[in-house]
Amino acid sequence: MPSDLVVGIVVLELRLSGCRSLKDKRHAIRGPIDKARQLYRVGIAEVGDQDLWGNAEVCVAVPSSSHDHAQSVLTKVVHLFEDQSGIDVVGVLRDQWRAE
Repeated sequence: MPSDLVVGIVVLELRLSGCRSLKDKRHAIRGPIDKARQLYRVGIAEVGDQDLWGNAEVCVAVPSSSHDHAQSVLTKVVHLFEDQSGIDVVGVLRDQWRAE
């Protein structure tokens, strides 16, 4: 495994307004998830609160050779979610893993 591998991870806790069903919820978060994948080439998935209409937990991972690059990409993804109408980012947990 390359020694310069860094994997940046962020978990976003989201509150979704106006969702009255799981279908509404999936529709609300699908756009920013797809946009993050397309723009920033990250791995991203809903990982928690999957059965709750008004909450979502999304995990984002980005492999990089630089800590600064990984953090920059993750920050852009967080801002993408913060800029979405009807989505409030209420928690952000960041972590980093480095290959030894």
